[in-house]
Amino acid sequence: MNSSIINRDKNLATLIHLSTFTKFIFPLGNFLFPLILWIFRKDDEFVDHHGKNALNFQISIFLYSILLGLLGLAGIVFTILYLESYINIQHFHEFAISDLQEAISVIILLAIFATLLLALFILEIFTVISASLKANQGELYNYPLCINFISINKLIIN
Repeated sequence: MNSSIINRDKNLATLIHLSTFTKFIFPLGNFLFPLILWIFRKDDEFVDHHGKNALNFQISIFLYSILLGLLGLAGIVFTILYLESYINIQHFHEFAISDLQEAISVIILLAIFATLLLALFILEIFTVISASLKANQGELYNYPLCINFISINKLIIN
C-alpha cells in the first residue's frame, strides 16, 4: 500500500470501479456514474488512471457483447436459411423443423454464444471487483482485454 496516496483518492477510485455495477439498476449507469465520479478528480493522477481504465473497460465490454450478439444472430440466421434451402431441396413445401437432428446446429450455436456471453459477464464481475480491491489498496490496475479509447498515462507509484 502506498502512503503517498490519500484515502480520499483510494476511496474515490474504488467507488469509480464499483459504480459500474449501477448498470443493473440504471440503463447506461456503467458509463454515466464512473464518468461523473472521474470528472470530479481527474486532475489527480491516481484517480485519473482508475477512471480512464474503468470507462475504457466498460466501453470494451459493451462492444464485445454487441459483437458476440451480432455474430450469434448472423450464425443462427445463416443456419436457418441453410436448413430452409436443404429442406426445399428435399421437396418439402413448408419450413418446419420437426426433427432434432435438423435443429441441433441452431441449438449448438445458441449454446456456444450464450456460454461466451456468460463468460464475458463473469469476466466483467471478477475484474471490476479485482480493480476495486487494487484501488482500495492504493495500487494501479489494468483491465484485461481492454481497448484504450481514452488514452491512459503511464503512471509509476512507488
